[in-house]
Formats: sequence, C-alpha cells, structure tokens
Amino acid sequence: MDKKFKYEFDRSTGILYKYYYGLIGVEDIESSWEYAFENNLIPKEIKGFILDYRKSNFNIKIERHISIAGFYKKHLDVFGNKKIAIITQNPRDIVIPILVKKEDKGYHSRPFSTVESAIKWVLS
Repeated sequence: MDKKFKYEFDRSTGILYKYYYGLIGVEDIESSWEYAFENNLIPKEIKGFILDYRKSNFNIKIERHISIAGFYKKHLDVFGNKKIAIITQNPRDIVIPILVKKEDKGYHSRPFSTVESAIKWVLS
C-alpha cells in the first residue's frame, strides 16, 4: 500500500502539518487520523492543524462530507477549539472543505489555497 499521508510538527508555531498524496476518500482521512492517535503524533501543545491536499484529490461523494465533520466532532479531545486549515488548489476539491466548514461545532475549519494564508489564520 502506498503511503497517502505524512505528518510534520512545527514546534516553533505549534502547527501540525498533514500532507496527503493521491486519491483520498473518507476512509483514508479517518484511518490516517486513527494512525496519528495510536502513534502519539499529535503533541499536547498543538495550536492547530494544516491539512495539505495540493498533491492529492478528493474521491468523496458530496454527501459524505458529514462523515468528516462527524469524525472531528467525535474527537473533540484532539480537535476541540482548534483551527483546521485545509489547503486545496483544484477548484473541484474546494467543495468538500466548504461543506465541512458548514458543519463545524466545537472546532473551526476553513479552506485555503496557500500555506501562508493558512498559517496566518491558524495562528490568529
């Protein structure tokens, strides 16, 4: 199985970067977070998340965005009161993050097209 994700924590900013590769489905999103939980990849001092989908594409039916939001809500011990910036560049991939944002409760998410703007928002 090809690795579809990679994590990097920037201690200077407190941001956890998660990079995705290839076609990504809801199951990939959930299993990659479960991997992070099981392997203690999310430090306690985290300020927010930047999820970088620029080297991937969503393979998600529109109505499945509810599952992504539900996953974040189920894990408010990790995502609660945190900002989750989602970077995409493909116009058709922006739809999923916009729909997830509409379901935000207990965490904050927002789509971006650049890393710089995502960092600024996460740290604000």
